[in-house]
Amino acid sequence: MGKKTDHIAPRIEAFIKQQHLFFVGTAANEGRVNVSPKGTDSFRVINKNKIVWLNLTGSGNETAAHLLQHNRMTIMFCAFEGKPLILRLYGSACIFHPRDEEFQQYSSLFPDAIGSRQIIEMDVDLVQTSCGFGVPFMDYKSERTLLNDWANQKGQDGIEQYWLDKNTKSIDGFETEISK
Repeated sequence: MGKKTDHIAPRIEAFIKQQHLFFVGTAANEGRVNVSPKGTDSFRVINKNKIVWLNLTGSGNETAAHLLQHNRMTIMFCAFEGKPLILRLYGSACIFHPRDEEFQQYSSLFPDAIGSRQIIEMDVDLVQTSCGFGVPFMDYKSERTLLNDWANQKGQDGIEQYWLDKNTKSIDGFETEISK
């Protein structure tokens, strides 16, 4: 059933590439725990112990606020089609904003998106698989275009204003450093 390893094996990377959805879990030193679903073409395996994902503009910015306090993060994938599997990646993460050199280096790995807010880099120190026997079958239809449509309608200036209005603090009042 469950297995643990200290790296992303080729078969695990292949599984990740097939997924359309993943979940990100973070927590600050106090306050609420955040679990956030992520979709679109926003996840890349860099090597056996490093991943990056593109964080698009959303209604909150909990991940950034939490990582500034405590850099631990968990990412979970579930097989909704085919052979059952739950995959968790554990590790420490850091945030890169468009103003950071690392953001510029990694951004070429992803499709252009006006709403690109941060790139999260995670050093993976534990990979855990479990059976996934209780995860239901679900059919993938397509990506939703609403988030990108919304961001394109706002334009870059509108997105940056949205960051100032809605993304500078977490729901617990922690800073996100998006506006530095």
